Amino acid sequence: MMNPKIILSPIDFSDSSLEALDVASDIATRYGSAVVLVHVVPFIPKLPGDVSIFHEGDYERGLIGDAGQRLADLAAKLKEKGITARTTVGLANDAAMEILRTAEHEHADLIVIATHGMTG
Repeated sequence: MMNPKIILSPIDFSDSSLEALDVASDIATRYGSAVVLVHVVPFIPKLPGDVSIFHEGDYERGLIGDAGQRLADLAAKLKEKGITARTTVGLANDAAMEILRTAEHEHADLIVIATHGMTG
């Protein structure tokens, strides 16, 4: 087996995805791999009732900014363990395709993903 140099860890901030991140960090520690954390924000998110269609762009930017900060916090924890980590926030309606696109762009050798997430 080839040792993974780059591990992609999709995060939707569910308990399951955070447990998968723990597995990814264990593998990264064992093989000296870097971890790329990715979160996918829906391109056209379902707006909450209190958000006007006229403020959809602001709402979307808020989702991206919040996800970026949460990923940065997770990456900082990985760095404290001596793991090289970077983050990316994707914007797409098809999360699976965006994860695969990101894996290709990042030249990921391994994807560690939870079997269940926020949507079940």
